[in-house]
Amino acid sequence: MGDGPMTRSGEYDLALESRVDDGRQTYRFRTADGVHSKSSFRDSELLLLEELWDAPTGRLLCPEATYGVVGSVLAGATAAVEMTESSARAARLCRRNAAANDASAAVRLLADLGELSSVFDTVAYAPKPYTPLSVGKRRIADSLAALRPGGDIYVAAAAQAGAARYEDCLRDVAASVETVAERDGCRLLRATRRGALSPPAYVACRRLEPAVDGVDLSLRTVPGVFAANRLDAGTRLLLENAGVVDGERVLDLCCGYGAIGTYAAGVADCEVHLSDDDRVATACAERSLEATGVDGTVVTADCTRGVSDRTFDRVLCNPPTHAGDGVLSTLFAGTRDVLAADGELRLVHHRALDLSAHLAPFETVERLESGTEHVVLVARAED
Repeated sequence: MGDGPMTRSGEYDLALESRVDDGRQTYRFRTADGVHSKSSFRDSELLLLEELWDAPTGRLLCPEATYGVVGSVLAGATAAVEMTESSARAARLCRRNAAANDASAAVRLLADLGELSSVFDTVAYAPKPYTPLSVGKRRIADSLAALRPGGDIYVAAAAQAGAARYEDCLRDVAASVETVAERDGCRLLRATRRGALSPPAYVACRRLEPAVDGVDLSLRTVPGVFAANRLDAGTRLLLENAGVVDGERVLDLCCGYGAIGTYAAGVADCEVHLSDDDRVATACAERSLEATGVDGTVVTADCTRGVSDRTFDRVLCNPPTHAGDGVLSTLFAGTRDVLAADGELRLVHHRALDLSAHLAPFETVERLESGTEHVVLVARAED
């Protein structure tokens, strides 16, 4: 199987040529900025495809399916497929790509695989290279729990992505483990679920208790969420210059574990919405609001998709500047659309960056405050 990327304004089209007689001749996938391996197929996922096409997979679970390569292809060779993702953007691409390849596959947006109620015969998991080891182990353990006793989990990973550590995890929690294939630096591990399963927790919720301008926050985070160990300097600078007043409709955009929205709800009598692409992050944001004792509405959605039917007086944002130009342009164009006529966007970013091209939808953009490493901008749209 091979790939051939073609970029388009933050989106990419990939083609995967089949090497089997009973599959489609070509599988086509749409990817985008903000998803892993957006411009080429992952060796670990290709290894899963090559080894599992002729395997008796039965009901197949594909955790963290990225843009749906494994699930969309193997849907043609198994009884049923369910793909899960913690990213709303990736989940949307999974649905789009399954439909484009005539694959019958369910897609669920989940923070925790423990939420699954179905029982599966096989799991196919290719951990993303940046996945914290504790999070990858938790997903392996939860995937095993979703299997019937005697069902198999296949884990494909390169050495630098933690293959040896994942093998150790499988040896601790599964009945048997073996390497069934190795190619291009990737190993494919197969393990069988034992009857009784009681794995360690692996991932523990962290408590952060920062105070900002006299407002005490009680925040909840987990590994893998941005600034999971402490309130980052950029977000703190934005909070110190948030300008929230009573009666406003406030949006914490790209909310992470909810520090900005929780602060806004604590500092003023206002209506607060929080939105993020990552369901793990929004689950933390829900806990942060509850722990601090304030109210807010949390949604999981790509950019402003989850709040496009509303308008806000104030949008506060520490944007994911690493996510790519396509994400940033979509994010700020969407922000312009959800701002009230006299509303404003306040955002923070590292002072070395220039976001002016992405902020083009706004008529005025001014520097409000400068910190040691970050700046706060205020952007307004003059209708």
